[in-house]
Amino acid sequence: MSVTTTTHLNFRGTAREALDHYRSVFGGRTVAVTYADAGAVRNESEADWVMWGEVAGDDGFHVMAYDVPSDLPWNQGENPFFVSVRGDDAEEIRALWGRLAEGSAVVRPLEPAPWAPLYGMLTDRFGVTWVLDVAAPYNG
Repeated sequence: MSVTTTTHLNFRGTAREALDHYRSVFGGRTVAVTYADAGAVRNESEADWVMWGEVAGDDGFHVMAYDVPSDLPWNQGENPFFVSVRGDDAEEIRALWGRLAEGSAVVRPLEPAPWAPLYGMLTDRFGVTWVLDVAAPYNG
């Protein structure tokens, strides 16, 4: 048995847009079930919001998201979590960074760091903070 972690992102009305954006950056497939699809509409204006959604790629990328209904408390907060994307190929990480950086605020540019050949942090237009880096070679 193996255990994996998947980042689950909470939005209010923008989950589908966010999932589509992440699929455009990382590739893969998007699945989204709306509240209407599930027969779980609590507010007619939110019927087309995402009740459960994900982007999954053949390369292992996986993120989930949903729209928190307006009758439940929700506060996007400030940096409540980071999504970490780590790879071994610097060019692949640079390409992902380039696509993800569009419309984002760069917190730390993608560049060499004392702990990684490349490391960068940005906050995208949906308020999600991403860390992209190239894994340092193991010297053990």
